Amino acid sequence: MPQPPRPPADADAQPDAPAAARALDGILVADFSRVLAGPLAAATLADLGAEVIKVERPGTGDDTRAWGPPFAVDGTAAYFDAANRSKRGLALDLGDPDDAAAARELARRADVLIENFRPGALAKYGLDHATTRAANPHLVHCTITGFGSGEGAHLPGYDFVAQAVGGLMSITGEPGGTPLKAGVALVDVLTAKDATTGILAALRHRDRTGEGQLVEVNLLSSLLGSLVNQASGYLATGRDPGPMGNRHPSIAPYETLACRDGLLAVAVGNDRQFRALARALGAAELAEDTRFLRNQDRVQNRTALVKELEDRLATDTPQGWAKRLAAVSVPCGPVNTVSEALELAARLGLEPVTPVGNGRIPQVASPLRLSRTPVTHPWAPPRLDEHGTPLRTWLSGPPDQPLPPRV
Repeated sequence: MPQPPRPPADADAQPDAPAAARALDGILVADFSRVLAGPLAAATLADLGAEVIKVERPGTGDDTRAWGPPFAVDGTAAYFDAANRSKRGLALDLGDPDDAAAARELARRADVLIENFRPGALAKYGLDHATTRAANPHLVHCTITGFGSGEGAHLPGYDFVAQAVGGLMSITGEPGGTPLKAGVALVDVLTAKDATTGILAALRHRDRTGEGQLVEVNLLSSLLGSLVNQASGYLATGRDPGPMGNRHPSIAPYETLACRDGLLAVAVGNDRQFRALARALGAAELAEDTRFLRNQDRVQNRTALVKELEDRLATDTPQGWAKRLAAVSVPCGPVNTVSEALELAARLGLEPVTPVGNGRIPQVASPLRLSRTPVTHPWAPPRLDEHGTPLRTWLSGPPDQPLPPRV
């Protein structure tokens, strides 16, 4: 796995130079969430400079601590590490009066609280929005559910189920084949991004007014909002879209095409690109063929088009064609493995992987690049209750006392 060196953003600064400002410097996030959507949103806020305290159950912690293999040599689950970088770890038993009081005090001091408990479950601990707002009117309280706080409040929210009932599996896979989920917990990831967007918007509102608010996101709505053209197509026609494998319902050629020894993903988005493709294949006449003249013609005659293209692509490998077609600005690329994708990003200078300490699983770097407020170099995800002692001392002390420094 490529691990290009990625020193902290301020590593080249002089010893007495101030650290670069971060977009969310001074923001404290109380992360009461578990599994993926909430933790990933909190990790993104940490990337932007927020201090994030992850609150977990004593003994077991976040469910994903046990989700493996794969595990690192030290027993850390790779799944947990993927969504919990740069946080401080605090274990609290909300059923214990003292721990519940500490949790409420954390909510009172926080700028943002993120949780994904079932609606109503936190009320008995005094951590529901009505109670946290009364104690801390400036708080941005983000709640993440599977299916909202109304009729779906009782339904547990898991990504796989959301992909099924939300329609994504019905359009994923080959025609006539078994519906398939995406290869990653995509709905959780999309929901995390929606949660982050909502939180940042609420913080902007608070900057203007001093007023906190409730941010609500749910897996089903985030998925439906991400179906974009597929949902729009249904709303326009009343017909359900179906699976098309790697093909696009409205563009051609926009799919994987067989080459010698592999597949090439070709994404021809306009007629100019198709003409460039045809010339590069030594078949300029295809661009003048009335069956393929315009995009809508190519969509209607996709089967014949694919045969013409694959007959010519069979003369070289996906990698060979990718180089030749990229030279004439035809969007394409081989179907890479994860390791090959990371290697590609490293070759392109994107620094995709960053170390977080000896013996710890490296992190995929934040995709964000900000010129004035750079993202933070990540810390290793916390061990269970790693920072518990200093944090409990801090929560029991004066409210204006700053967070204890990291060790």
